[in-house]
Amino acid sequence: MKREKLFISTIDACAHNLAQAHGLGLEIAEFSTAWNLDREFPETDEKVRRKLPYARRRTLHGPFSELFPCAVDPKARTLAKERYLQTLGRAQSYGAEKVIFHGGFLPGAYYPCWYQEQSVIFWQKFLGQIPESITVCLENVMEDTPELLADIIRQVGSPKLRMCLDVGHANVYSRCSPLDWVRECGDVIDHFHIHNNDGTEDTHSALFEGSIPMKEWIETAERICPDATMTLELADAEPSLHWLLENVLWEES
Repeated sequence: MKREKLFISTIDACAHNLAQAHGLGLEIAEFSTAWNLDREFPETDEKVRRKLPYARRRTLHGPFSELFPCAVDPKARTLAKERYLQTLGRAQSYGAEKVIFHGGFLPGAYYPCWYQEQSVIFWQKFLGQIPESITVCLENVMEDTPELLADIIRQVGSPKLRMCLDVGHANVYSRCSPLDWVRECGDVIDHFHIHNNDGTEDTHSALFEGSIPMKEWIETAERICPDATMTLELADAEPSLHWLLENVLWEES
């Protein structure tokens, strides 16, 4: 793993310090909560801008609660579009090159065929509003098979829309193994969220604590998706960062 490919999520309060100390990028997570785009914006913006000098490479995680691009209600789709546009504006302001949005699949609410068909329609219409400097990456959450999200991206067929594979989500919510997700989606993956769990709950545990064979998984991901970036999405990232170093999964740029 090259240093330039690794990011630290700001869900860790010390992420900016780790980024500076190790030459890593930052994934700005403050806007995962939508009200930080509105009523809490001045305080949140100030907080984010204090962190920016610590890392030259940045990604940004957008809001996801109640946002469904495949929604049946047109007003719900309008809300998703408005929040996504707000987020892209923030990303440009902070110099982020990638923005992460959840795919928005909700089992029991949407049939898989509806989710795919309507998501393709939404993103094809939205493509023209994605700045040239930014790639949008759709993240898997409740999708139980790799092709459910990957085929949306393939059908849209644009380099502006790629996939963020969250290995922890794949381990909890999918019938397919995290290794199979990489193998099945490698052609559309541009970013990864890495953390571990025991397969029963999305605990965002350290890389060395859980049922995912993380060394094998990272080596596979590096081989299949050599240009993809990765974010340590952990509330306490430092132990996992040391684990990466100790397991010789690190190369200088």
